[in-house]
Amino acid sequence: MAQEVVNSDEVVLGEEIDHVRLITLNRPRHLNVISSKVVALVHGISMGGGASLMVPMKFSVVTEKTVFATPEASIGFHTDCGFSYILSHLPGHLGEFFALTGARLNGKELVAAGLATHFVPLEKLSDLEKRLISLNSGDENAVKAAIEEFAVEVQLYEESVLNKQSIIDECFSKDTVAEIIKSFEAEATKEGNGWIGPVLKGLKRSSPTGLRITLRSIRKGRKQTLPESLKKEFRLTINILRAIISEDVYEGIRALTIDKDNAPKWNPPSLDHVGDEKIDQVFQPFEEDLELQIPGKEEHRWDGKYENSPYASLKVTD
Repeated sequence: MAQEVVNSDEVVLGEEIDHVRLITLNRPRHLNVISSKVVALVHGISMGGGASLMVPMKFSVVTEKTVFATPEASIGFHTDCGFSYILSHLPGHLGEFFALTGARLNGKELVAAGLATHFVPLEKLSDLEKRLISLNSGDENAVKAAIEEFAVEVQLYEESVLNKQSIIDECFSKDTVAEIIKSFEAEATKEGNGWIGPVLKGLKRSSPTGLRITLRSIRKGRKQTLPESLKKEFRLTINILRAIISEDVYEGIRALTIDKDNAPKWNPPSLDHVGDEKIDQVFQPFEEDLELQIPGKEEHRWDGKYENSPYASLKVTD
């Protein structure tokens, strides 16, 4: 961490969280809402919470080593950290595609998709960080000019998934996950669509429950505000972790990260066994005092742990 105190209220701060290095310019140390004067320098894998510190920033800088994905559905979870809102607002049905398949984007693709603002070669990233800290200012124009000293234009490779949007829109606009898979299978048989095979394989081995929850969440996100999406994602997270309709998230974690046998046993085992009424349950609003409270002031922050929260005492009902 690099820190220079400007005065008692303002700091220049560099802190790395999940491969995302944040440079905070002329901001109070205690932040309630992330400021537009934060620059994210992203090197390596950026997923989940790390990605949520990259995409919303006024300036987010990526390199040739940056990798972004939202693979949560594959383990029985859902697209969280605000990404049911962010992905749903991408062009066409790219949101459904990335959320359901967990397909990866590299640095150049992130800039092209509008999920990052600048591409800087890795060899120049350290110099950019030093340049930003030396500014000692949060002036937006000054920050932008400094980044553009190091940034380069991006050109997508022909095989980039972003160049496949017509196929993606055709398939991922379907009403259900089953229909999406069927349409994707049909496209996979056509000449020149060899890229679909590996993506389709991953989609088919994902948690049926996770896929169904995620598809509905993305489509709700398209019509929601960001706070509404965050509250919805909070409900989904609590209900999935409480296993009110399935224990897939724990089975997915076991199979992929603990035992690493890559052989999860999903329950229910297939899409046609995941009923609408079950999916409805995880989307049900909580009582008002249990809903996510979006912090606007410091006193609204929750600093306890789950075990001491009202959620720990909730009863699971069949």
